[in-house]
Amino acid sequence: MLNKIMLIGNLGRDPELSYTPSGKAIAKFSLAVSRRRRDESGEQREETQWFNIVAWERLAETCNNYLHKGSKVYIEGRMTSRKYTDKDGVERTAWEVTATDMEMLTPKGGDGSGGGSGYGDEMGADDVPF
Repeated sequence: MLNKIMLIGNLGRDPELSYTPSGKAIAKFSLAVSRRRRDESGEQREETQWFNIVAWERLAETCNNYLHKGSKVYIEGRMTSRKYTDKDGVERTAWEVTATDMEMLTPKGGDGSGGGSGYGDEMGADDVPF
């Protein structure tokens, strides 16, 4: 079986870093992915879809350190869902992308988020090129 998603988009907000009770880092952020299409009249329209991204451990810390609102990134991961009960007592399902790889696409110096090297689960602190 295969569960893989690849996205290129811009962060809608700065990553929020927290830690589980066992000490694992977790970063959460939203990603806007836009595409252009022609409508019925032939006019160009842009559609934007939002994805909730979750990164763990070293990748979470890398996202927190180098990404911010507006950063353009490539995210690779898997779709996951979790059930929760909202404030009105209604059970809902949240869909998220659990990131397994991230590549910064904003040019270095463009907005301070770094260059174009890929960062995955296997990256260590010494691998950061700046």
